[in-house]
Amino acid sequence: MTEGPVGVAVMAYGTPATPDDVEAYYTHIRRGRPPTPEQLADLRSRYDALGGTSSMAARTAAQVDAISAALEARAPGRCRVVLGQKHAVPFVEDAAATLLAEGVTDVVGIVLAPHYSGFSVGEYQRRLADAMAEGGGRAAAVDRWSDLPEWQAFTARAVGDALADLPAATKVLFTAHSLPERVLVGDPYPGELARSARAIARQAGLATWAGWGLAWQSAGRTPEPWRGPDVLEVIRDLADTGRSEGVLVCPQGFVTDHLEVGYDLDIEARAVADEVGLAFARTRTVDDDATVMGALADRILAAADDLARPEAP
Repeated sequence: MTEGPVGVAVMAYGTPATPDDVEAYYTHIRRGRPPTPEQLADLRSRYDALGGTSSMAARTAAQVDAISAALEARAPGRCRVVLGQKHAVPFVEDAAATLLAEGVTDVVGIVLAPHYSGFSVGEYQRRLADAMAEGGGRAAAVDRWSDLPEWQAFTARAVGDALADLPAATKVLFTAHSLPERVLVGDPYPGELARSARAIARQAGLATWAGWGLAWQSAGRTPEPWRGPDVLEVIRDLADTGRSEGVLVCPQGFVTDHLEVGYDLDIEARAVADEVGLAFARTRTVDDDATVMGALADRILAAADDLARPEAP
């Protein structure tokens, strides 16, 4: 058992801080390969549509602060909370370095994404574990939290609130970021998304399948197949059936407003719905909701307790 505070690395995807950072950010996403001028222009145009950058940085900071406050309320002085990001400073490795420099050798990593995939959440956790190990530290992981009753209840309320302003014949589409089919072989991600959608739909009182469905969004622009159906295709299909007058998108795979929510849904998906004559809305994201952040703090502390237990002889 290590004496002293436990580190908590709250990990997020990251976003460019200013419009001038977009190229470096995109290059990092592409693992050091600079984007073509056309690719860069497309991404910049998307951020321009949101005002130059997304609000993700400020919203992520608020989430980190809320988790930190919840941990302090539950276990005063026990945790040292830092932010680590996948594609923007401070990186995951920066978070580990900060903790190690302060003498914190045990860390719990949690990603601001409810569902686990080895390709996404797994990569964050591996990077954290490797960086801590290089400095003689240890890392434990909160790999998933879509099963949290508090998060499911929040999302069900968000669905109900949004439906109140839509036609009775509205279908709810639960969405998450698509991934390449090759990485989903044997991966728990699709199953976790289906289970959480089913639980949220039940709490929101949605008719089985007739009232809701699953869709995917924000697939990468690569030649390989990505998981579908894409939400834009589903919206068009709903209009073709003539059975829906509206569509409500619930981005259950995301926890805050950023490019994939603000542009891919609020702009692109809305435009398709307008084109095919369907009323459109999108549920609010969890952001720094105190109840949900408190539930995350409880799960972090449980992982910290496990990490602190002496190893069996």
